[in-house]
Amino acid sequence: MNYVSTAHANATKEITLRSAEFRRAREDGWKKLADMVDLVERGGIGALSASESTEIALLYRSAVSSLSVARNIALDRNLLLYLENLTFRAYLAVYGPRTGAVSNIAEFFRQGWPAAVRSIRRPLLVIAITFFVGVIAGYAMVSADINNFSLFVSEGAAQGRGPASTRSELMEEELFAPWPGFLDTFVVFANSLFRHNARIGILSFGLGFLLGVPTIILTVYNGATLGAFVALHAEKGLAIDFIGWLSIHGVTEILALLLAGAAGLAIAQHIIFPGEMPRTDSLASAGREIAGTVVGCVLMFFMAGIIEGGFRQLIAYTPGRYAFAAATAVLWTCYFVFAGRSHGGSEN
Repeated sequence: MNYVSTAHANATKEITLRSAEFRRAREDGWKKLADMVDLVERGGIGALSASESTEIALLYRSAVSSLSVARNIALDRNLLLYLENLTFRAYLAVYGPRTGAVSNIAEFFRQGWPAAVRSIRRPLLVIAITFFVGVIAGYAMVSADINNFSLFVSEGAAQGRGPASTRSELMEEELFAPWPGFLDTFVVFANSLFRHNARIGILSFGLGFLLGVPTIILTVYNGATLGAFVALHAEKGLAIDFIGWLSIHGVTEILALLLAGAAGLAIAQHIIFPGEMPRTDSLASAGREIAGTVVGCVLMFFMAGIIEGGFRQLIAYTPGRYAFAAATAVLWTCYFVFAGRSHGGSEN
């Protein structure tokens, strides 16, 4: 019994000595690595000199080797936890992202978002044609019988407008209504518009997982609703004024709706036609671009809400509204067509 106790004590003493020896031989390198990691965490990789940038990678690999040895010779748990924490932090410092959140956001708007939109240009063409087919259908049916207006526009969406509305009512209470003030327009009304439009856009995108058919139906319905409104105002001789009133925010809002629908169709495309890859892999390969498009759409809905909630009534004359809409259309077109392209390069 005494012999067993003595052997156990000797083994424990030997492990302790080995642990102390192991730590003593390598501790200076660990401390130096920890100091460099602290610098990177505070100021980024640029806080290190060129030689230090090389050295931190070597020290990281040495620390990983130390951790592996420490696990094999069963050193004390505190040392293992210290090395695990140090190597994890060092890994992020050496191989982690080199840019912060602000830089990543800037890169998204500079290159990621427009590239994402260009990647779904074929579904966008399909969804745009679908939308304008709906516009034509809604316009034709309401022009044929003004009472068909209620088939396409719910009572809530109509907001009191309908076949019984007079020309003067539409002009004074809608197209050229007085500006109600900053709070009611830029805060209350704009927020309500943003939530409503974003909900429709996200729904249009989400329905793409059902093979795109509901996305097509919703897009046709949205187009038909717009066509019904145009026909209602045309019947009162206000088509030009209404389109100007609509276009000041509609360029941004409708484009966002079309992009959300196109993203939904892109989802459906990768489900139905995955190519040589499994469907999940096909979706994953396109997921970044599709997600980037939808994130951008939400921003566009916010901008459209601000324009519709306030600026639309501040610009209270039709030519000015068309000019604003034309400028908006040119800006969006130039942005999505040209932004983020590599010099001398091309995109598929």
